[in-house]
Amino acid sequence: MRTIDAAGLAIGDDHPPRIMGVLNVSSESPYDPSVYDDPGEAARYVDEELIDEGADIVDVGLESANKDLDVLSPEQELERLDTAVETIESVSGDAVFSIETRYHEVADEALSRGFDMVNDICGFADPEMPRVCRDHDAAVSKMASPPDLERPGAIEDVDEIYEALTQNGFTDKTIVDPAFGGWSEAKTHADDRETFRRLREFRGYGRPMLVSINRKSFLKGIAGRDTEGALPVSLAATSMAVERGAHVIRTHDVAETRDAALIGAEFARGRAGVMDDDPRAGGACEPGEVRVEELNVTTPGEARRHLDRIEGDEAVAAGAATRVYELSGLDPAGLGALRAAAVGTAATVAPSGDGHGALVFGSPAALDALVRGIDDEAPLGDAVRALADDWK
Repeated sequence: MRTIDAAGLAIGDDHPPRIMGVLNVSSESPYDPSVYDDPGEAARYVDEELIDEGADIVDVGLESANKDLDVLSPEQELERLDTAVETIESVSGDAVFSIETRYHEVADEALSRGFDMVNDICGFADPEMPRVCRDHDAAVSKMASPPDLERPGAIEDVDEIYEALTQNGFTDKTIVDPAFGGWSEAKTHADDRETFRRLREFRGYGRPMLVSINRKSFLKGIAGRDTEGALPVSLAATSMAVERGAHVIRTHDVAETRDAALIGAEFARGRAGVMDDDPRAGGACEPGEVRVEELNVTTPGEARRHLDRIEGDEAVAAGAATRVYELSGLDPAGLGALRAAAVGTAATVAPSGDGHGALVFGSPAALDALVRGIDDEAPLGDAVRALADDWK
């Protein structure tokens, strides 16, 4: 996993989860507590409500992402940039300042006037954006989006989200964002929930990941909460996101989100590895240098993403994760059929002491071979075959 240096802030597996607080200088923003058009008041908010509460990054938005509103032009965003620049110049606390925009002209101007990084909500739909970020040696969060500057994040299918993140490539300091929320009417809560379930797949790029899930509707609906009462569900999801490999959490509720992220990081599964003398270096190995990193892979789909990145053979993905099942209520004939089917496969059958149960474990590929080897007349066939959808 590549470590990103964002103006001196290290972002990656070897570092704590980073909290991105939000400031809007847009009167259209739907979340009033973060909206300011006076630089002095905005700076006080950033110091007291964001940085003092634990924000590592402050993301400044120039316009609302509300799909029902007209998109501002680059010129209109630039007109609002003065307020954003005056704000960050008035802040006394220490943070990395990110400008949220979709236009390379705005990013270039903001980075030239004191901003440290870019939050591109259109995912390099502007093909000049990666060049500007490289020229300034700036980190950039790239949100999944179609190649259309007026339709940020309007992607439903998880596989299409993954592919969208590749448009116009990456810079050395790109952070990926799979884009949660109502960016389009076509995107449903079910789409967002499926993206969240498959969050680890986005680690397949080998780059840090940002998630923005604070008080989002796909979470609120699970618990039947409105926006005001949605903080608990956001915090639960934050811990899960970090445990699943997220590195940056964008939020309006900084202090609470920071705590939830730290809990997720504390109980995340450790990954073993043997790296070079500076594990923060990231990137490609030098000639003669060998690094070993255990990947966070729990499903064949996640393995497939890593195989895509290294241009490996996707056919081996089904053997890259393990499933364990307990079977009970077996009779001697059923247990015998199960053990016979496992012969010659990489699946393992471990019978219980009383002979009426067993643990069955192996990769999805091995279990598939076991299932295909079960005699059609065996009494356990239907029960075992019913699990096949879970192996993917």
